[in-house]
Amino acid sequence: MPELRKDPMMRRWVVMAPDRAKRPMQSIAAPLIAGTDFDPFAEGNEASTPPEILAYRSADSVANGPGWRVRVVPNKYPALQSEPSLETRREGIYEMMNGLGTHEVIIECPHNETNLSRLSVENVREVMAAYRERMADLKRDRRLVHALIFKNNGILAGASLPHSHSQLIASPVVPIAIWEEIQGALDFFNNQRRSIFDEMIQQELATGSRIVLDTPGFIAFCPYASRFSFETWILPKVQCSHFENISPKSIDELGHVLKEVLGKQERALGDPPYNYVLHSAPFDQPELPHFRWHFEIFPRLTRVAGFEWGSGFYINPVYPEDAAKKLRDASA
Repeated sequence: MPELRKDPMMRRWVVMAPDRAKRPMQSIAAPLIAGTDFDPFAEGNEASTPPEILAYRSADSVANGPGWRVRVVPNKYPALQSEPSLETRREGIYEMMNGLGTHEVIIECPHNETNLSRLSVENVREVMAAYRERMADLKRDRRLVHALIFKNNGILAGASLPHSHSQLIASPVVPIAIWEEIQGALDFFNNQRRSIFDEMIQQELATGSRIVLDTPGFIAFCPYASRFSFETWILPKVQCSHFENISPKSIDELGHVLKEVLGKQERALGDPPYNYVLHSAPFDQPELPHFRWHFEIFPRLTRVAGFEWGSGFYINPVYPEDAAKKLRDASA
């Protein structure tokens, strides 16, 4: 059974999930070839996954059968699992709770595609809508306080299957990375009396050199202190701390923006493995004027090594201004 354990020095929660070691690993060095690799996420193979939680499908289709466009299922090898109740205990300085939570897979298309950027804009929009719908539903479970959506694209980015998919993990604790972002944004807000996200948007628009894409509702840019080469953030221009509260109009625009940014990275960098994460405010918090939901995209061009692990610093060999220019120039 999984557990969440808390590091008493760093205050960081770690998921102990031994069942994850049992998940199948499939090579992504070559595309799927009929008859050689079985794709459990493909249309027609619905029986290979747990029953669907949510699906956008044609009106004449039936649940857990063909005819879907986007499908959400429980992860067969979950990091966290549904539990009757949340239980905690201490052993001296150590703190433990049972592995309560949920781990879901968002299967982004019914056919054998590896990259979200190659899907239609309408398909990507429905993926974003599925994110919103699942987060809004999980928010009703008072035992859960946060949901993280993430995508591992390519085996070097941690993907075990090449079929385009992303994942959602909801937990009874706020991840340390989210907590640190919220606290840093709150410190800035308290000192400057304005949102750091508004300040970032204004400065990036004024400078222009780090912008990858600018649309009426969103800005995509390479952060000033990028941790990774070609790291790109997508920020909404209108204040909204919780992704589950995003408007349908913004969902439509976001689908275009995310597809375009990922397409630029694919064209500029030769289809690299990448991760993206969606950072959103905790469920149990009201609208936070100092924090804003956002996507962070990390192409996996270099590896984190000893200095980074030991110091917490990151070494980035590409200036964000140079990265943004290369991505801007990577037109379809």
